[in-house]
Amino acid sequence: MTEPRPTRSFAHIETWVFDLDNTLYPHHVNLWQQVDDKIRDFVATFLKVPPEQAFKIQKDYYKRYGTTMRGMMTEHGVHADDYLAYVHAIDHSPLEPNPEMGAEIALLPGRKLILTNGSVAHAGAVLERLGIASEFEAIFDIIAADHEPKPAPQTYDRFLKLHGVDPAKAAMFEDLSRNLVVPHALGMTTVLVVPDGAKEVVREDWELEGRDADFVDHVTDDLTGFLAALNVGR
Repeated sequence: MTEPRPTRSFAHIETWVFDLDNTLYPHHVNLWQQVDDKIRDFVATFLKVPPEQAFKIQKDYYKRYGTTMRGMMTEHGVHADDYLAYVHAIDHSPLEPNPEMGAEIALLPGRKLILTNGSVAHAGAVLERLGIASEFEAIFDIIAADHEPKPAPQTYDRFLKLHGVDPAKAAMFEDLSRNLVVPHALGMTTVLVVPDGAKEVVREDWELEGRDADFVDHVTDDLTGFLAALNVGR
């Protein structure tokens, strides 16, 4: 199901920008739950606190800083490389190839880029499992962002400058509405990818908000179907 919204269109789009986790694969796969658990364990070990307290710190930093990593770096001097290596050491096998989505992405006219708060290594593993790595020109990760995660405005500025993207001719696909605020203000057409209503997902309440916000141009719970409709309409 896709909810039509009378807002910005795609006729002028030359660059297609995709978030990674919970955007290019279904929320109910809960691959990110593995990362979430690893983050809690990292926080508990580094700060020498019980898991329950580590979980509260993790979620507080995630909400306030954009990523728990940024909070741990700012508040406790954690090294990004150590953190990323630990939390992204997960089992990617729950992901299955998605040739249908790959075919629709391939049909989109113009460039395709990944903009993620994760690492290149993690993004590469996800894209390989999905069988769509060859469809993307580049991955802009948290290292390229100088450890400043979305939704920080400077992260989008770095991304646009590095890859020579005109935001007025670009579209952004994201699963967190707050990460679409800046792209929309810059002129990008925004798409919020929400969980399939028929599937149970593990999300914070605030993560599921924003689908009716003015900065969200389109909403879909079926990315492949959404892209297919765009390609048919061309």
